[in-house]
Amino acid sequence: MKLLTVIVPCYNEQDNIRDFYNEFIKNEPFLRSKDIGFEVVFVDDGSTDETVANVRKLSGEDNRVHLISFSRNFGKEAAIFAGLQKSKGDYAVIMDADLQDPPALLPEMFESLDEGYDSVATRRVSRKGEPLIRSFFARRFYSLMRRISKTEIVDGARDYRLMTRQVIDAILAMPEYCRFTKGIFGWVGFKTKWIEFENIERRKGESKWSFWKLFAYSIEGITSFSTAPLAFAAFAGLLFCIVAFIAIIFVFVRALIFGDPTSGWPSMVCIILLVAGIQLFCIGIVGQYLAKTYLEVKRRPIYIVKEEL
Repeated sequence: MKLLTVIVPCYNEQDNIRDFYNEFIKNEPFLRSKDIGFEVVFVDDGSTDETVANVRKLSGEDNRVHLISFSRNFGKEAAIFAGLQKSKGDYAVIMDADLQDPPALLPEMFESLDEGYDSVATRRVSRKGEPLIRSFFARRFYSLMRRISKTEIVDGARDYRLMTRQVIDAILAMPEYCRFTKGIFGWVGFKTKWIEFENIERRKGESKWSFWKLFAYSIEGITSFSTAPLAFAAFAGLLFCIVAFIAIIFVFVRALIFGDPTSGWPSMVCIILLVAGIQLFCIGIVGQYLAKTYLEVKRRPIYIVKEEL
């Protein structure tokens, strides 16, 4: 019998633990028909509510339910990596506890593996229920990534993905500290089938992703899988050097002809402020890449486990 590891990152999901389990367990007859057993690994990302207690209770009822609890909040990326590291299965699937990743898609995903695919991923074809500003910037982010990165990052892609052991091992071979899982999935490659579904709103609780957290996450993705911002900084520096050289010639010639080198100083001040702003912006871009290098070379653990069942 083969084994499926279900990885469920959790952060303050006390109201969804039981509901998720009840929904997932509906797949048991299908899995049994395929001669596949399963284990469910809830990865608690430093929750401050009763998430851990609820998983412990569930584990006492079903020994196929396991818990990895972090010492603090390390982020969803760390939770996914921890779940993959602890997975024992021939297959692994990542699913959110809030049921926005419908467990009912699992049979279709396994059928796709039987067609010869190495992984089966999901993407939302609509963002119904999301704030309009979040949807707008999300689409702009994916559009930008398609232009500046060689790694395939699909618009609307979810972390909900079924993988074979070969894909799991490839992802685990990338133990980088600054993680952007959607990019890592695309970078490792393998033959992947995409399944589309309509957006499903959370059954209980509230999203932990604010607009600014998503914005910071997008910056993480850009700097992890594209060096285009550095090229932009270099190009901007070259462009302004050319403009400055032309401006110097213009001022010199005007002074020779009109003898009035001091007129127009307000516009000159504006230009200086603009150039200074561009310089600081480019330094900020370089700083982002330098900060990532700094965090990587420190070689701190991606997460720390407090409790494991």
